[in-house]
Amino acid sequence: MKKDIRRQFEEGAKLSRLIGDTMAGDIELAAKAIIACYARGGKVLLCGNGGSAGDAQHLAGELVGRFLRDRRAVPAIALTTDTSVLTAIGNDYGYDAVFSRQAEAHVSDGDVFIGISTSGNSANVLRAVEVAAERGATTIGLTGNDGGELARVADIALTVPSTSTPRIQEGHIAIGHVLCDLAERVL
Repeated sequence: MKKDIRRQFEEGAKLSRLIGDTMAGDIELAAKAIIACYARGGKVLLCGNGGSAGDAQHLAGELVGRFLRDRRAVPAIALTTDTSVLTAIGNDYGYDAVFSRQAEAHVSDGDVFIGISTSGNSANVLRAVEVAAERGATTIGLTGNDGGELARVADIALTVPSTSTPRIQEGHIAIGHVLCDLAERVL
């Protein structure tokens, strides 16, 4: 077991170094978009399925509450949290609309919308990103593998260079923490 434990942590460390080396420019673009959004009085909205839903909620919590520094609260909404809304939309419009319908209701021009999908092909996340873009948001896709469709439709694609879902998710939360830190430094 110890050998497997060490191997898994080494894989994660190797991927973190690769993300830092190859994705710093795109992460900086995403951070600048979030900072500009808050400077305009906008909000950040996030969505994802499964573990990515948990990541959306985690990052929204870091933004609304605080990450490392005391500062003013900023608006961030995870579209994954309201079970009444999710189930009503799922029942009436289908699961593919659970986030896009909320994006239609909540996204304003100048907001930032972050869609999280390890494959980059979650239909409900893709539809939400498209609706958010139509409403004037800057869209950020957190994805993995080859980026999937999400990397092609998002304004800024943050594609973790891995085919391992757990490693991609680890990369997403690390990138999210960096984004929160950079935004918080300005706030």
